[in-house]
Amino acid sequence: MLWQRVVCAAGAIAGLAAAGYADHDWDVIVVGAGPAGIVVADRMSAAGKKTLLLEQGGPSYYTTGGRARPGWLNGTDLSRVDVPGLYKAIFTTQDNLTCPADVVNSFTGCTLGGCTAINAGLFFQPPASDFDLYFPEGWKSADMQSAIAKVRAKQPFTDLPSRDGKRYLQSGYEVAKDWLVDGAHYDELRLNDKPDRKSKAFGHPEFNYEGGQRSGPVKTYLQSALDRPNFTLVTGARVTRVAREGETAKGVDVIINGTEMTLTMAASGRVVLSGGALFSPSLLMHSGIGDPEVLTNLSSSGLLILEPSDWINNTAVGDKLFDNPNTFIELQSPNVTSYTYSYDDPPTADRDLYLNERSGPYSFASETSAFWDFIEQGDDTVGCQGTIDSSGAIDFTDNHTITLNVYGTSGLRSFGKVVLDSNGLPGATSGFFYNDTRDAEAVGTFIYNIFQALPTSLTPLNIARNSTREELISWVSTPSSYTGGNVLHWSSSCRLEECVDTDTKVIGMENLFVVDASIVMPLTTNPVFGIMITAERAVERILDLD
Repeated sequence: MLWQRVVCAAGAIAGLAAAGYADHDWDVIVVGAGPAGIVVADRMSAAGKKTLLLEQGGPSYYTTGGRARPGWLNGTDLSRVDVPGLYKAIFTTQDNLTCPADVVNSFTGCTLGGCTAINAGLFFQPPASDFDLYFPEGWKSADMQSAIAKVRAKQPFTDLPSRDGKRYLQSGYEVAKDWLVDGAHYDELRLNDKPDRKSKAFGHPEFNYEGGQRSGPVKTYLQSALDRPNFTLVTGARVTRVAREGETAKGVDVIINGTEMTLTMAASGRVVLSGGALFSPSLLMHSGIGDPEVLTNLSSSGLLILEPSDWINNTAVGDKLFDNPNTFIELQSPNVTSYTYSYDDPPTADRDLYLNERSGPYSFASETSAFWDFIEQGDDTVGCQGTIDSSGAIDFTDNHTITLNVYGTSGLRSFGKVVLDSNGLPGATSGFFYNDTRDAEAVGTFIYNIFQALPTSLTPLNIARNSTREELISWVSTPSSYTGGNVLHWSSSCRLEECVDTDTKVIGMENLFVVDASIVMPLTTNPVFGIMITAERAVERILDLD
């Protein structure tokens, strides 16, 4: 079996000793089995590199050994992760799929697949403008075409996830279409067929699903990697720092079952950090690479073993951290029938339809439509995205209510930082949304524009339909249960040409790289597709260094 080549936490120490993994000289050590790390590890092993992929979490999908699930899935080859309609349960019951409090001060995935094992699975190709406007030379849209083609060829996605070919829960889609297409003159599109069309674009969400089940890099890239004898995956392996001598990484220090060891590399080996936009900068800091003030604090706390003479000072490490500011607008219409997913007790007909045919409401997450527009601000352009959910939220949950999620995307200017607490654990600074008032102006204007076409049959419940532009700007920038929330799309905390060079090599190092959301600029779309594209492009550039 392919999974016999996975060393899991329960027997990891014995497995490492028996197989001699700790004594290997690896060509590539990849830290983090999320959407970037899995892509990097697969492509590096395909290139003949002896590749080790380390993941601090454990199993997720059924095929990885994941068995967390509600009772109605017993006797199937499905875990909770495999069933798209169960994704919202992650916010109430984590089942060891998210990171514990002694690892990170944020809600994020610590499991095979990372965020792609716990999110809704929205999978939109970013427009060419994202790369042309915000990425450096060598990363423009023309440079990304090979990477885009690789992801589209390898990773299935669909806007019609139910295996029976039918669309479900469409009342929200229809009222949104009447509002935005007929009223506000948006274009209805197959969104990934026209990825560059993000000005007044509307359509069915694209999901990285296949056959009515969650797909993602665990089901695609990781499977091909596991089929190679030069690839090894170790779960339950928490990397604490990069072992380095000056500008050269020698391996990584890792804790498995409470025992710390160093895994080393060949003389020409490379370490690739793919732990995400919070973890990867933290690992750099714990490796003596970062803002000297942060390194001084770590050293004073006894958490940094390197002498100051060995530090690589770079204030860009962990800087300009991005997330989308989120706004919930509750909408009510007599033409809407809400649908609330149940983890333990789905409606009998919906349960049976999914179990027997992988069809029906549980074959997709709760989003029923998605749309975009750009807001012009002088010479700048800010992207804004909306998605409509199948039910209401918070104080508005009757049977005729749905939720519009609005968030600013590309071109926003408000950023935070990755910060370490007194125990050296990473998290994000709070309160940075709308630090630049132009961001609130963009999001407020986006809502104002679509409200001008709001039909009388669709009533906003938590903000007045006749709100002025100025009132909406003030509302979105005033924290509440409905405004100023995190989407948890952390990115941009180790930027190209600032923290890493255009080959993704950490500035000041010879063989240490960062490839994950940390190096991705704020995108117009949900980030996973863009992260995977970025990983493909990074592998191309790293292999060109040989």
